[in-house]
Amino acid sequence: MQNSSIRRAVVAVAALSAAMVMTACQPGDAASGSDGSSDAPTATASPISSGSTGTAIKACAATALKATAYQAADHPSGTGTGAAIVRFTNTGGKACVLKGHPTVAGAANGSPELNVPLQVTPVGTASPVKLAPGAQAWLKLTFVQVQGEGDGYCKSGSAPVIYPTMVIGLPGAGAHQVALNDGQFAECDGTLTATAVSATKPS
Repeated sequence: MQNSSIRRAVVAVAALSAAMVMTACQPGDAASGSDGSSDAPTATASPISSGSTGTAIKACAATALKATAYQAADHPSGTGTGAAIVRFTNTGGKACVLKGHPTVAGAANGSPELNVPLQVTPVGTASPVKLAPGAQAWLKLTFVQVQGEGDGYCKSGSAPVIYPTMVIGLPGAGAHQVALNDGQFAECDGTLTATAVSATKPS
């Protein structure tokens, strides 16, 4: 998906969306391997039971999280990204809580000031996840897949769009700019589904 016609689509979308500004962290370091398994922590993440208020544990601050992304093994057939896993690691010194479905924006040309908000359809219920220091939590983004070779195409008739990075927001935990560890985000129609953040790693 590296040809000029798709890149022109990115530039056009970015120009139309320059007013849509949102702040974000810098992209997380790329993980080694398809799922970054080499840096998996020994600490654990755990869901908070419905009978627990979790009031003693605060939401994870944006500065206490490292976010990375990689292509999901289980994704729609096609030639684009299809689906991606976003991983959050608690880099702080205290346990904290993550909860909720994400907001997602494409960062055109990798520049957060040119963010293009995407339409997210939440999938599943959201439950609080307690992250011990060093522990990880995940969510999955599933895009409308690009079809075909070369220029590629979208079944809807719209042009595929490539984003070097995306900005992922979580309730109370800030916004995090992530890049795929093995390419760029290629999607159709500006819509996707997203799971809530979870202590269980999706495929």
